[in-house]
Amino acid sequence: QVQLVESGGGLVQAGGSLRLSCAVSGRTFNGYAMGWFRQAPGKEREFVAAINWSGDSSYYADSVKGRFTISRDNAKNTVYLQMNSLKFDDTANYYCARARGGSLRPVPSTLEFGSWGQGTQVTVSS
Repeated sequence: QVQLVESGGGLVQAGGSLRLSCAVSGRTFNGYAMGWFRQAPGKEREFVAAINWSGDSSYYADSVKGRFTISRDNAKNTVYLQMNSLKFDDTANYYCARARGGSLRPVPSTLEFGSWGQGTQVTVSS
């Protein structure tokens, strides 16, 4: 069974940066698209960024374009989310997810992902 473990969250001041990592267990990473979602208290889980299986296509929510970068290292079974110029509204629990296939629509829904991590909290102080 695939396991996804996020790390790298924490408390940061507005304007600062964080890098999230998501390690995926076993031979269950290559060939699958990966994504990041976030959920703030009282809100629905929302799409943040996604990357296809090879890493040559990536997609972003409008709210993070130009500030966040998703990448992957298939040799390390790890996907990353570099977050720069963080804003108070970026505060949320961030979840890593493995897609059901190798490619995604530009704004994928949660239904396109079959495996999820437990999340890592990102708190941005204003």
